Amino acid sequence: MGQKINPLGFRLGTTQNHHSFWFAQPKNYSEGLQEDKKIRNCIKNYIQKNRKKGSNRKMESDSSSEVITHIEIQKEIDTIHVIIHIGFPNLLKKKGAIEELEKDLQKEVNSVNQRLNIVIEKVKEPYRQPNILAEYIAFQLKNRVSFRKAMKKAIELTKKADIKGVKIQIAGRLAGKEIARAECIKKGRLPLQTIRAKIDYCCYPIRTIYGVLGVKIWIFVEEE
Repeated sequence: MGQKINPLGFRLGTTQNHHSFWFAQPKNYSEGLQEDKKIRNCIKNYIQKNRKKGSNRKMESDSSSEVITHIEIQKEIDTIHVIIHIGFPNLLKKKGAIEELEKDLQKEVNSVNQRLNIVIEKVKEPYRQPNILAEYIAFQLKNRVSFRKAMKKAIELTKKADIKGVKIQIAGRLAGKEIARAECIKKGRLPLQTIRAKIDYCCYPIRTIYGVLGVKIWIFVEEE
């Protein structure tokens, strides 16, 4: 039970909430779903594009900056509310950034009768989020840091957050070896089969010169 299933989908409705809130008729449901995907992709592409324009920052705190943990979309009759939960919102706090993002989204969605309302919310404990830890590991691996060292450093960062357990797995051609393998490191408890256990999870691909590495991170936050 709960072994070969996504931990977030397994807990949907108990400890995990939906990230989209809207109603549609059955014939229009697929259009609304595609619209949500366009909005999320447009926001992620905007942040990646603007990060490349900036200088290459090598500080540890900046290596995981501007990482979106999740995007909530709430649709009303005449308004689309987009709430962006982000680790370190330095880029989006710049003057004119929100207006520029709204213009890009308006072009992408083509919503003439609906206005967009974008809200930025900073995550209280950034290193409690698996997406931010995965981005940190990706930054380290791209700078030729040993994968074991990167995993241990990521687990050290979780000490800043109030969590009960963490597990990190990296799979692929590790250290440039010809045969792909998976390496795993774990600290604390991780009850994947307990539905009342709030577990955050992410799967993140990292493109390296040896090929694509897959990072999976499980974080046991609390038990309800």
